[in-house]
Amino acid sequence: MRSARGFSLIEVLVAFSIMALALGVLYQSGAGSLRAAVLSDQYVRAALWGQSLIDALETVPAGGWHDSGSTEDGFHWQIGSRPLQESSDVDVAIPLHEVAVTIDWTDRGRRREFRIATVLPQADDDGER
Repeated sequence: MRSARGFSLIEVLVAFSIMALALGVLYQSGAGSLRAAVLSDQYVRAALWGQSLIDALETVPAGGWHDSGSTEDGFHWQIGSRPLQESSDVDVAIPLHEVAVTIDWTDRGRRREFRIATVLPQADDDGER
């Protein structure tokens, strides 16, 4: 009797099982990379929105700055300011305000948030620095 040539059924099944596992791992890796890239893009857009809100006003009104809204692409923003705590023995020529911007959005059912904080001078009564 001659030995049979080719693969047995069990060898073919083992090869297909190994290939299926390898493709599953490759698919998960690619999907994870895509999710990370999308999330990174969302954080960049949130940072740009926040920076543009801060850039829109170079000084803070004497009464403070409190506003909120949303964008067309699903970002919600809130901005608020408060006077900086200054010690009473230091004479400040220009009052300063701490300005905080919070941008939030929903990504795959999960709430994401990005915050920016800065210090801006208070506007004079006529709206100038």
